Formats: sequence, structure tokens, C-alpha cells
Amino acid sequence: MLHDIQQIARRAGEAVEPGVNAHMCGCGDTKAEPCLKLPAHRPRSIPICWGKALWRQHRDGGAIDLDQIAQPAILASTTKPDREIFMRGIHRTATAAALSIAIAGGPAPALAWGDEGHEIVALVAQSFLDPPVRKKVAALLAADTDSHTAHDIASEATWADAIKGNSDLKRRTSQWHFVDIEIHDPNVDRACFNHPPIPAGSVAFDGPANDCIIDKIDEFAAELSNSATDPEERVIALKFLLHFIGDLHQPLHASDDNDRGGNDKNVSAPGMRPGNLHHYWDTEFVVALGPDQRRVAADLIEGISENQQKEWSKGTPASWAQETFAIARDHAYGELPAPDGRGRYHLSNEYLEMAAEIVPAQLSKAGVRLAFVLNTALAGSR
Repeated sequence: MLHDIQQIARRAGEAVEPGVNAHMCGCGDTKAEPCLKLPAHRPRSIPICWGKALWRQHRDGGAIDLDQIAQPAILASTTKPDREIFMRGIHRTATAAALSIAIAGGPAPALAWGDEGHEIVALVAQSFLDPPVRKKVAALLAADTDSHTAHDIASEATWADAIKGNSDLKRRTSQWHFVDIEIHDPNVDRACFNHPPIPAGSVAFDGPANDCIIDKIDEFAAELSNSATDPEERVIALKFLLHFIGDLHQPLHASDDNDRGGNDKNVSAPGMRPGNLHHYWDTEFVVALGPDQRRVAADLIEGISENQQKEWSKGTPASWAQETFAIARDHAYGELPAPDGRGRYHLSNEYLEMAAEIVPAQLSKAGVRLAFVLNTALAGSR
């Protein structure tokens, strides 16, 4: 076992000091997973976690594909000085995925994480739903008669984007997908249009078009929790929550640099087709995690510890928006290089590595928090 783990460390470019021993540490949510702590001279000693499934496979004599170990989900807790050790393999995956995208064609219009990200968030959330709540969610979605999407939880998480094919629904709901907190003059109240109330006697779906994602999450969560809510509106509330809590964790959906959340910043990156910054964060960086959303979600779930679940299941949509805003300010915007003479930003490998760390962490948080909202809303309702 130690030989295998040492191979991982060497493959990542880290020399293993003589006498380093494998030991048991708290990776994921099990107390007995083998890890390797890197040498003490590093700024922070980081365990390389196998994950429960791989460890059981090794323990039972099965062959291990070392490329399955140290998945992006594990990296969510690493610090910046350690990033380069682990990101080399992820960057190779990202480059290959981006090249395949470039061959297939140009980027699609930005739709907040893209379908892939929303499906991943919903699948992560599903694994953290309390069993009675999981049944209630399935029953609500089974009663959905809308034809825009299939009615499994992953597909329904894309519904709020799918309906924007209808020009009236796009006009009514597009502002609800984000909160444009200005990087240089942050003011949540202003970004939320000063929190307009829902007209008396109306439901959240008929609320003002000029409102923000924070308010809409609160409103739809209140409707979902109330068993007296009209059944059709309750299904709509659930579908918006499946989508909006994912959106809230996309850094460029909680920030703005007078560029429509990155849509006006033209960027390029090694091995990737030129596009805009918002699209890169919506789709390119998510697709780079892998072509199978269920596999990506499973990897993320594997990397979420009990402590992380407890910590992330705190706060409110407003505090989560502030957290996402800080990530955008410090990283998505803050680590941008200076533009060239034509105003285009050429993203470096270091920027891609930063994104490869942040995106899986944000998808994981969104999944846990979506489950938290649904568990809270549906715990005592019929």
C-alpha cells in the first residue's frame, strides 16, 4: 500500500522523504482511510486520500488505477502553495477536454454553470437528502407536467435555463439567476433592486422581474415549505431552487466588474477556444472535470467530509452570496492578467489551475447547501 501511495506522490512531482510512513487520517467521511502526508518542509502537510471505494478495492486485492486517486474533489481543501503539486494531472485532463470542445465547435451561450454543472449539483444534493425528503422531492417532480425537461432531479435542475427559450419567461426570470455585486463598490441591497416585495396575493413565480437570486431563493424556499402552497407552484418552487442554489455558487453570478458578470471580457487560454470569461466559468471549467456528470458527482461526494457537510450547511443565501462574491473578487477577477492591446485576457496555466481547484469546491458546496435547503423546507411538510 505504501509503495502505491509513494508512486502517487512521485507522479505528482513530490519527493517522498526516507522513512515517511503511510498513516490513517480523516479523509472523506470515514475514519480509516490510508493517506500520505507530504514532507514537513512544505508550507502545509496535505494528505493524499484514496477515497473509500478505492481503498476497499485495494484492500480486497483489486487493481488500482492511480489516475483515479487525488480527484478534484479532494483538492477543495488544499492551500495555494500546494496547488501546483496536485493540479498537473487535472490540468492535463482540462486541456484534453478543452481541445475536444474546440474540435466539436464553439462555446454555447452562457447559462450559469451550463447544464453539466447544474446536473452535478443536483446529483450531489440528492445524496445528502434525508430519506423522507428524497421521497417527497421525487414525488413532486413526478407530478410535474412541464415538457421542457425530463423529471429526474438532475434534468429538472436545468429547467430554469430551459424555459428561457420562451421570450416572455426569459424577460420575467433572467435577472433572478444572479446578484451583480460590484467588485469595486459592493452593495447587496442595490444588486437586489432593494428587495422588491411580491405583490399581495401573488406567488413568487409572478414576482417582479427586477429581483435577485438571493431574494428568489428565500421566496421559493418559503413556498416549498408551506404545504398549503398551490401544488403547481410548489413544483415550480422546487425546480427554481434546484437551479438557483447552483447558480449562487458560480463566482460570476455573484459579482460584476461592469462587464455583465464577465460576459464582456474576452479571454483565451492554452488549448481552449477563445470565448468570454463568464462562459469559461459556466461551462469550460466544469466540462474539464470529466464527460460523465454522474461520475463527477460521485467523485465530489466521495471527497466531502462530515465536517465539511456540517460547516457548509450553515448560513443563508445572502451569506453564501457574499462568500461566492469574495471568491470572484479575489480569484476569478482578482487573478486575471492584464489585458492585451485589444482588451483580450490571455489566461495562464496558473489561472486554469486556480479554476480547477475552485470549481469542484463550489459545485460540492452548492450540492450540500441545496440538500440543506430542501431538507429544511420539506422536513415537516406533507
